[in-house]
Amino acid sequence: MSTNSPPGLFRATQSGVDRPPVRVALVGTGYIAEFHALALRSIPGVELVAVCDTSERRAQSFAAEWGSAAVFSSLEAVVDRSCVDAIHVLTPPDSHFSLTKLALRSGLNVLLEKPICASVEEADEMLEIARVRGLHVGVSHNFLFCGAYRTLRDAIKSGGLGPLDYIGINYFFELKQIRFGPFDSWMLRSPENTVLEIGPHLLSIVGDLVGLPEEVSVEVDRKIDLPGGGRTFLRWRIRATVGRVAVDININLAPGFDQRTIHVRGLFGASTADIDANTCTLDRRTPSGIDFDRFRRSRSQARQLRSQAVSTLGDYVLTKLKLRQRGNPYQLSIIDSVAAFYRALRAGEPLDARIDGAFGRDVIAACLKVARAGRSEVPPERVVSRQIRIAPAKPPTVLVIGAGGFIGRELVGQLLKGGYSVRAMARHSISALEHLEAEGLEIVRADVRSADDIARSMSGIRHVFHLATAETKTWPMAIENVVEPARLVGNACLAAGVERLVYTGTIDSYYAGSRAGIITEQTPFECNMERRNYYARAKAAAEAVLVEMHRSRGLPLVIFRPGIVIGRGGNPFHWGVGRFSENVCEVWGEGTIMLPFVLVADVAAGLIRGIQVPGIEGRSFNLVDRPLLTARDYLQQIERLAGIRLDVIHRPIWQYFLSDLAKWTIKLGVGHPDRIRIPSYRDWESRTQSATFDCSRARTELGWTPAADRSRLIKEGIGDAVEGWAATI
Repeated sequence: MSTNSPPGLFRATQSGVDRPPVRVALVGTGYIAEFHALALRSIPGVELVAVCDTSERRAQSFAAEWGSAAVFSSLEAVVDRSCVDAIHVLTPPDSHFSLTKLALRSGLNVLLEKPICASVEEADEMLEIARVRGLHVGVSHNFLFCGAYRTLRDAIKSGGLGPLDYIGINYFFELKQIRFGPFDSWMLRSPENTVLEIGPHLLSIVGDLVGLPEEVSVEVDRKIDLPGGGRTFLRWRIRATVGRVAVDININLAPGFDQRTIHVRGLFGASTADIDANTCTLDRRTPSGIDFDRFRRSRSQARQLRSQAVSTLGDYVLTKLKLRQRGNPYQLSIIDSVAAFYRALRAGEPLDARIDGAFGRDVIAACLKVARAGRSEVPPERVVSRQIRIAPAKPPTVLVIGAGGFIGRELVGQLLKGGYSVRAMARHSISALEHLEAEGLEIVRADVRSADDIARSMSGIRHVFHLATAETKTWPMAIENVVEPARLVGNACLAAGVERLVYTGTIDSYYAGSRAGIITEQTPFECNMERRNYYARAKAAAEAVLVEMHRSRGLPLVIFRPGIVIGRGGNPFHWGVGRFSENVCEVWGEGTIMLPFVLVADVAAGLIRGIQVPGIEGRSFNLVDRPLLTARDYLQQIERLAGIRLDVIHRPIWQYFLSDLAKWTIKLGVGHPDRIRIPSYRDWESRTQSATFDCSRARTELGWTPAADRSRLIKEGIGDAVEGWAATI
């Protein structure tokens, strides 16, 4: 990679035909960064050469996956190297202003994820710097490049619907962070931030079609009090008028059937675009009489839907086969948005109006009007501490790593009630613990993948609980996010001289299919562990690392393997029962086997016994209650307690396996990174949990006494979870 070219090489004012590729850096490697990397890979004349993230470890992992040559932990370092011509700002909106201003002053073009920034004043300053220096500032309003929306837009712009008089937009799409966190993320710090996060998708549509409204009226309801004192609203109803066009925008962020649609009515016809299905139907009168007209219009819409559905599915299949590089509709919208930015950049032309920074500025101005219109319901912004909370009166002696999780929150609560002074370490969901008003609690935001963070958190600690885990898509990610952190924690415990490290594994590491029989702590893990799912394999590998440290270096280790954990604060739609997708549950098998459930309160109690009982170093304990409920029982109780009806499918294991095998065959053919894991029938069969778990060791050696009562398991395990879930819908 050449680093000799001056920054700003591809300014909007430059002309010429033969140019080297535009060199791009991604700033931020969160969820959306993968989509931007895919987009850049598909655009000729553009090259991803650098990745920047405050976590250099995350940046290195991302760069290795996407073939970027350079890794940086700050934008200042990128600027100092003069190695790029443009950056994509993919960080939380409150950092957009400072990052963009630095980039522009250094001569770099900037493409931001929406919103452009958090205030009109900041946007104006950014745009003025760009104007003076002849640079581009673009905002990726990717919904405006969605195939279904473009069909609707073309119908309107062509005059096919006649003059418009109504636009109705429904955004019914769960914001999962409201239920699962992180509760201290930027978008949940105030309802205004939620509007700035969701609103640009919708108001940019209105602005693109008819212009942005001058005045709005807003109703908000379904208030949700978040852990840590925050507050948000699940439902926003926005009304406005633009010229002669009435505009209705309905936002519902609660769980439910996903529906993101745009409906427009004109003098000559109507059109409805479904963003999620990637369909757009046009409805216009025909020359037939009224009865035949209804028939012909309905048949026309059916043909349109069928044709578009087949096309979307075909695109998906061809992309998976690597015969087309476009991707699914969401990825396609980002590709086209990013491509529009670089098309203008390379041609030295103004940006497409849909992504122009000035339009992005006007969109957030409209979003802020919405927030102000509903301000009587909106509390002041909550300031979230990103540092260690005020130290407790009694110095902490217990460290809980992964304290913001389902089991971690219960464990911290029980430790505090038991008189322990606790340091709770979480990477994100610190505010999930702030409701615990206890003098003995200190809350730390730290990354378990950072040796320095772990070492700092060990000061004064005698007992450590390691519950942190992560979802992973590849084995290298599993090593980075699960296995290596376990090694770091083990080393830190040895260096700090802790008295006990309690590690939480999983029963998923066992083979639990039809031939498993009785499982005890002496039962070996799956013999072909490299073919198991990454969660089971990573947890087993982490255990192996810690066990070896116990044997060779004397690490005071105790391991616990909980069963299917249920209870308050958990998701009642548990994948230990089946594969849930909204109202559909595909059960692992016939659902007639008694499953290894256990209450979260009982798991926490067992973990605490792990630091109280002497002489158990080097031992492991399975934590499973008596067999009390089948999958069928569990689902019936959910329906009864939640007052809902589920579509339950009892799917044979061989069907899951064959589906997995078919996907693997495609991955093998196209050279997918995940092709190294060969599908395993035993892995799928283990989901039936056909084994019997003998947990007499935990009962005898630890004095562990789980519920062992069907009615209590239903009430606390299912009823309390359903109650918490119902409060968010």
